[in-house]
Amino acid sequence: MAFRLLEERWRQVNVMRLKSSLAMLFLLLFAVSGYAQESASPAETVDKLKAQLLEVQGKEEALRERAQQLDESIKPENIERSLAGIGSTRPEELRESRRRQLTIERDGVLAQLKTLETSRQRLETALANAEIVAYQQSARPIQVMSGSSGRCYPWLMIGSGGLAALALGGGALFYRRKFRK
Repeated sequence: MAFRLLEERWRQVNVMRLKSSLAMLFLLLFAVSGYAQESASPAETVDKLKAQLLEVQGKEEALRERAQQLDESIKPENIERSLAGIGSTRPEELRESRRRQLTIERDGVLAQLKTLETSRQRLETALANAEIVAYQQSARPIQVMSGSSGRCYPWLMIGSGGLAALALGGGALFYRRKFRK
């Protein structure tokens, strides 16, 4: 009976570890794809990266708490206490099995925590870069049209001057023909 309870608990731990691993993978893919997409403005990019960073920090804090719980649960006296209600002819094996389960779960949580820390560092770097771009864009003068028309200004003047000359020439020609007849 005790081994069945441990097997069931082991399965639950494995399922939980699988779900959390999939969630972490999804989070990393979402963070990478969100960073790869261009937004309408650098300010929006900064806002999105800040939201992603807050989300990652929240998950990181939750994993730290879980790792701390597991560190506490892995102590021999706490293992002893958790198995106090389960009778067995081989309590040493039961305690060792429980310790292995907790160790495996703790190692999985620590691996996820390491992945999240890497993701957080990348997001912080991306956020710093996006803030620099947003600042540079806000510091630029708002001369989007004059910047492009500054190069085209001489051509615009030549073109409009030529058009005016054609209009005057055409008007003069039309005037002459009308009044000559």
